[in-house]
Amino acid sequence: MERTRIVLDVDTGVDDALAILYALRSPHLEVLGITTCFGNVDVDQATRNTLCLVELCGADVPVFRGADRPILREWSGPVPWIHGEDGLGDTRLAEPHRRAEEQDAAAFIRETIRRYPGEVVLVPVARMTNVARAFLFDPDLARLVRGVVFMGGAAFCPGNVTAVAEANLWGDPEAAAIVLRSGAPLTMVGLDVTMQARLTEGDLARIDPGLPYARVIRDAVSFYMNAYEETQGVKGRWCPLHDPLAVAVAEDPTLCTTRPYSVRVSCDGITAGMTVVDARPHAEGEANVQVCVEVDAERFLARFRARIGIAVDKD
Repeated sequence: MERTRIVLDVDTGVDDALAILYALRSPHLEVLGITTCFGNVDVDQATRNTLCLVELCGADVPVFRGADRPILREWSGPVPWIHGEDGLGDTRLAEPHRRAEEQDAAAFIRETIRRYPGEVVLVPVARMTNVARAFLFDPDLARLVRGVVFMGGAAFCPGNVTAVAEANLWGDPEAAAIVLRSGAPLTMVGLDVTMQARLTEGDLARIDPGLPYARVIRDAVSFYMNAYEETQGVKGRWCPLHDPLAVAVAEDPTLCTTRPYSVRVSCDGITAGMTVVDARPHAEGEANVQVCVEVDAERFLARFRARIGIAVDKD
């Protein structure tokens, strides 16, 4: 498997943290930088959390602070009932030793794509505000990027914020609409597949205690599982691996079956953030997104466990 150059864009809550660890520990990914955004927490907290995780992983990867609000609308605020007040299940990590780079996230994205034309995969697992800002400033980026693999949307299933909208697209639908209209090669890793990728309490119990991030992950994910049980109607102790699956698909596209569809994002009224997927045989628009419709969950989970340091259950 070739080593893929990526820029990971996060709003570091619990599943973002797992995505960061997966990316940094993958031998098949070269993480050129991590950009941060508002969403699960404010952008300053997301940046702090990201710096902490990079340090815990012992990685030398730059972090760039990005957007603190949506492109056109007011930010609705963080979601402490899902990710905790600090975004990591209230684990209260110590202040990181490193600081974010001076350069803005959107500027870093633009510069990196132009430095490696045709080689960089953007992996936004947050609101797509940073990517949209980069594309608005430099529209040619869409033809220079290798691909955009984004966690977001709900093609043929309910949303998780409204009846029809997934959180990342709902949080800045205008940004998502800009990216989906950009002409860049797009892969949508939405709720249709991420809700099938499940981390269990048994997995948490088998994480290698010698890893420097083991306690943080155990505590944060336990909080996240509680939140899913209490607020999302999940039965039993498990949580979906939304953001790590997007990183895994950027690393290995064969993990998901995709189909090309014409996809638009609604920006108005009660359907704001909805991914409008034209699945008719004769769709009106050209297919602009490869939509993930099935996932090889067992293969993904085996790889996830190996990356994070979760021992295989021998029973």
